[in-house]
Amino acid sequence: MAEKHTILGGKVHVYQRERSSVWQCSAYLEGKNRRVSTKEESLARAKEFAEDWYLGLRGKKARGELLSEITFAQAANRFTKEYELMTAGERNMMYVQGHRGRLKNHLLPYFGKMGVSQITSGAVQDYRIFRLTGDDDPDHKAPSRSTMHHEIVTLRQVLKTALRHGWLQGLPDLSMAYRSSGKVTHRGWFSHEEYKELYTATRRNIKNTKNSYHKAMAEQLHDKILFIANTGIRPDEANWLEYRDVEIVEDDATGETILEIEVRGKRGVGYCKSTTGAVRPFERLKERNQPEPTDRLFPVDHNRLFNRILEETGLKSDRQGNRRTLYSLRHSYISFRLLEGADIYQIAKNCRTSVEMIEKHYAVHLKNSLDAAAINVRKPRHQKIVD
Repeated sequence: MAEKHTILGGKVHVYQRERSSVWQCSAYLEGKNRRVSTKEESLARAKEFAEDWYLGLRGKKARGELLSEITFAQAANRFTKEYELMTAGERNMMYVQGHRGRLKNHLLPYFGKMGVSQITSGAVQDYRIFRLTGDDDPDHKAPSRSTMHHEIVTLRQVLKTALRHGWLQGLPDLSMAYRSSGKVTHRGWFSHEEYKELYTATRRNIKNTKNSYHKAMAEQLHDKILFIANTGIRPDEANWLEYRDVEIVEDDATGETILEIEVRGKRGVGYCKSTTGAVRPFERLKERNQPEPTDRLFPVDHNRLFNRILEETGLKSDRQGNRRTLYSLRHSYISFRLLEGADIYQIAKNCRTSVEMIEKHYAVHLKNSLDAAAINVRKPRHQKIVD
């Protein structure tokens, strides 16, 4: 049974929660029940803290500073309404829905009832620990670093909304404690030999599949691999592509037959020009599916079949231990173009990313493109003149 005490004529309650050695205190003021942890294990010191805390609240009330605070749930509701209206047509709906999902599944259950001013750097750190440990739930699966990053981004957006409306005086520090900077990782990709081994395996998988439905899925996967590896588009962008977004053209600059693609991603519509290797897979998709212009090229994500083939061929992880996914085909496209001497700025534009991101994550693949003559240049030494 939790232990409780009252002070100041019953105006302040000091109590302990079950299985906690730290005392809490609460008081009802200005139409709201207010609570705070004393962070004290001694009852005497906890009562002293509670008295000072309550007198401080009374002082704020006298100065008109004690107002009913907006909760995180209220700020989140305002954010979702504003965000959808202000970014209409500029952000992919899947990206907008991602904010909604993170709020519903994780952020609101944890922060929902808290006032926005209570979401301090320490509270955010507690949230990270909670997500990583699951409150000691043995069946809990810790989120990936990328997932945690996206949740903190959504949290920051809600707090920025509160700041704009004057509900918050300033943003807390949301950076990860004890980590000065993230480790630079080189993304999993396929070398030319591994890429050939992969598409040879998917071609063989088509021949070995007898069931008509599974054969159709195997053909779709084979063409999807070739399509992404020759365009560099993201797998989620590929899943949203419709046949009307892709056009076979003769490129004026090279005289080659390529694809021009309108890509609908998280930042709206972007454009991409493929290599010649993407043309035949696209033609096969059209011949096989006889699509309407609004049909999607890849209505199925194929992840399970793709992972099975990676496991069977021993290609699931690269030599650095990076696990390969369909996204690795995009990384391979960028790496192949860099190794062949393509302009890094043009690659960044074609892949709808930044030069900085390419230099950060793909520079490991550039050893063969480095100019040793430029690197090992030596200044001529001045010879000493002897009379």
